[in-house]
Amino acid sequence: MATLRHAPVGKAEMLIRRPVSEVYEAFIDPAITSKFWFTKGSGRLEAGKRVQWDWEMYGASASVEVIELEPNKRIVIDFGTFVEFNFAPQSETETFVTITDSGFQGEADEVVKMAIDSTEGFTIVLCGLKAWLEHNIRLNLVLDKAPYAHIER
Repeated sequence: MATLRHAPVGKAEMLIRRPVSEVYEAFIDPAITSKFWFTKGSGRLEAGKRVQWDWEMYGASASVEVIELEPNKRIVIDFGTFVEFNFAPQSETETFVTITDSGFQGEADEVVKMAIDSTEGFTIVLCGLKAWLEHNIRLNLVLDKAPYAHIER
């Protein structure tokens, strides 16, 4: 059995050419988030609140606990792992977003695969966010990531 010296962390980063308040709000408000990530959310993110996110095309959902919110700076959620979103204004019209995902459990090989999958997934989320906020284009990246896994309608 392989052991890990350091627990791996999933990490994705992207410059979004929009003000920090707009980028932060895109993750807080499910009406916006559903344009680039999940298809439906049960409510706005609020500290101490639990929300449900649905990916209807996959028949999947997640119960998400909001651990901490620092407006326009940071979001921390329990998504089965701990996910931290950091928002760093680069100018009045640019925001650098960093998403880290940690706390993976399992055998060493499984944990490494989860961290790699997380990095890939959150990179897709950030690319979709960038297209939506900067160009008002819905890329359907999450929808098209695994079309073979869509549930029948």
